[in-house]
Amino acid sequence: MKTAKQIKMDEIRNLDIKHVASLKGHSGCVYAMDKGLSETTVFTAGGDKYIALWNLETLQAEKFAASLPESVYSICHIPEKRIILAGTTSGSIHIIDLEKKAEIKILQHHRAPIFDIKYSLKTNCFYTASGDGHFAVCSLDTLSLIKIKKLSKEKVRNIDFNYSTSEIAVALGDGNINVFDLNSLELKKGFDVHKLAANVVRYSPDGKFLLTGGRDAHLNIWQVENYELINSIPAHNWAIYDIVYNPDSTLFATASRDKTIKIWDAKTFQLLKRISKENFSGSHTHSVNKLFWSTYNNYLVSAGDDKMVMVREVN
Repeated sequence: MKTAKQIKMDEIRNLDIKHVASLKGHSGCVYAMDKGLSETTVFTAGGDKYIALWNLETLQAEKFAASLPESVYSICHIPEKRIILAGTTSGSIHIIDLEKKAEIKILQHHRAPIFDIKYSLKTNCFYTASGDGHFAVCSLDTLSLIKIKKLSKEKVRNIDFNYSTSEIAVALGDGNINVFDLNSLELKKGFDVHKLAANVVRYSPDGKFLLTGGRDAHLNIWQVENYELINSIPAHNWAIYDIVYNPDSTLFATASRDKTIKIWDAKTFQLLKRISKENFSGSHTHSVNKLFWSTYNNYLVSAGDDKMVMVREVN
């Protein structure tokens, strides 16, 4: 009879990760990534001022490229509106119509880099987080500003929604998280989550947990019912920049400035695999900035400061 520890070790050994491709094309650090035009594509953008579209089936760049006047820190593809939003280093938000293949609007209500853009069909709005300490809400219909809030003297870094509780969580550079009512935007809770900047917030797909990653390299798990801390894990050696769940919600991955990606059990929060240049071929040589877990072949796509977009199959 195997012990629980032996069974867990079997699970770790059975998690098979295969490097599929290293996609080359960007000439600068890659900071942003989002879903593409189909299940088999993904958008990326970064310091070279370009938005690229990659085909995960052919493992080649598609005949799509959007050039912007400055570095792109965040992108948000809104397929229902056939537009893509690009947040730049100066705080401008460029709105590109994918059917017209043209820029249709530029918003400039921020004065520092746009670190995150998210949208909600439930509220018919999109939301922006900026280094100027402001959090803004814009209409998906008019593509214009509805409301802007000053949340911190530090950067506003990341946004995520919990539709189970109708909440939106926002990560702040002072180490705090603000949780707002999704519909009214009234502050429900503000609390300290990291000793240094809070870089990323990610609700579990079932809405029961909030995962936060910080500049202090810790992965913190909060129970959403009362936002009680249930685990604080020294997950990386440097800042955590992204957290993403796999399509069936059984795993999640973290990306870090320490050049590694780690894969975790979504139920137990146990570490399953560490992906680094020491133990995996085709790993990042610099900071890993962004992750995307595709439904196509269960591909885990990563992007980083080494200008690379890497594709791995996780089974």
